Amino acid sequence: MGNTDYQVIVIGSGPAGHHAAIQAAKLGRRVAIIERREAVGGVCINTGAIPSKSLREAVLSLSGYRDQSLSGASRTRRRPTMTELLRRCHWVVQREVDVYHAQFARNGVDVLSGKARFVSDREIELIRAGGTLRLSAESFIIAVGTQPASSPQFPVDGRRIVDADTVLELPSVPPTVAVVGAGVVGVEYACMFGALGSRVTLVDARHRILEFVDNEISEALMYHMRDLGVTPRLGEEVTHVEADDEGVTAHTKSNKRIRAHVVLYAVGRQGATDGMNLETAGLEADSRGRLVVNDRMETAVPGIYAAGDVIGFPSLAGTSMEQGRVAALSACGVESERVADLFPYGIYTIPEVSFVGKTEEQLTEEGVPYEIGVAHYRELARGNIIGDHTGRLKVIFHRETEEVLGVHAIGEGACELIHIGQAVMVLGGTIRYFEEQVFNYPTLAEAYKVAALNGLSRLERFTRKAAA
Repeated sequence: MGNTDYQVIVIGSGPAGHHAAIQAAKLGRRVAIIERREAVGGVCINTGAIPSKSLREAVLSLSGYRDQSLSGASRTRRRPTMTELLRRCHWVVQREVDVYHAQFARNGVDVLSGKARFVSDREIELIRAGGTLRLSAESFIIAVGTQPASSPQFPVDGRRIVDADTVLELPSVPPTVAVVGAGVVGVEYACMFGALGSRVTLVDARHRILEFVDNEISEALMYHMRDLGVTPRLGEEVTHVEADDEGVTAHTKSNKRIRAHVVLYAVGRQGATDGMNLETAGLEADSRGRLVVNDRMETAVPGIYAAGDVIGFPSLAGTSMEQGRVAALSACGVESERVADLFPYGIYTIPEVSFVGKTEEQLTEEGVPYEIGVAHYRELARGNIIGDHTGRLKVIFHRETEEVLGVHAIGEGACELIHIGQAVMVLGGTIRYFEEQVFNYPTLAEAYKVAALNGLSRLERFTRKAAA
């Protein structure tokens, strides 16, 4: 193969690595992708987004939760076993792994198994069962993702104390669960266990869940979580846990003791860069194992790029895919736009939460004059058809220019619904767009028109009052 084994080597096969490798291959480069796990797909497919979201769908379906919403039946629901729940997860994961392999093969990407470590800025050693293989490349793209943060106060054993990587290995649905950490992972699993009938205690040192979410939406989610049987213990810091044969006791700084059959430790994640010998390549990760890149996804070392969760914020699979694509374009010397600043968040709680753009709190702090328009699912025929009477969509727009500044949703289908607002915002649209367009009926998308009419009505009342 000449002076180098490959033109581009991608380390990590999650969303960022997958898209980076495919993009580089489509540009005619010799590409290899390295995955340390037995299966491709990284954390996203194997232990993260795909299995957890598949578990959520299985919970809603097998527990009868969705049927209850439609029929108004009592809270008594079937309690599916972990075997039943995980059967669906494993099927979806295998399908996604097969898709990745097919795409790599179709585009001529070599898939190599093992753990990569740098021996220079243009050479790595691939450590695998059969021995060590040395490979060189013109460019490297680091897309190793993250792993759950660890703490000696929370010795994960996969049985009584679990983290995001081991929670799906539980042999049965625990009657009681203490979730430590009210970030995205913590609240998603708290909702799932609550829907399964577990008594859940959610503990976090912060005084509200998901602080980056619009406060109205966050409060609405907390209301629904309480209804699921989740007890919040916010403003409480867990100092350590003690496990025994019967369960776990979590000790808080305020001298409380929280007893549960299982503790899920969901406090942050760490870049999975340990053991990569980054310093040999001239790189240095921060205290959380993350790498710094520029707009082209290039690190401090020319020819070495990084993308995905390993570079930190926003650590979203969809954004990681685009970062990987941009990294590959840069590595191949192709000009590209920087990764868009406006991206959607999707949080698969019960109910779903999704948003794009600014929150009311951010706009208030910035002194931006704004108005809101709200549509409740109970006003929509589709909302009544699917049995979601509590969902809502909120559109925030500039009071003077009428430009859409943010869209926030909670309820069934929120993570899909948000993309309509995202498209309008990217194209510089105003609230009038939603007022003037025709939406299919009956759909949840109709909520945009209802919210626009609601918001413009508020605006007109404000204008009339100001004129008087």
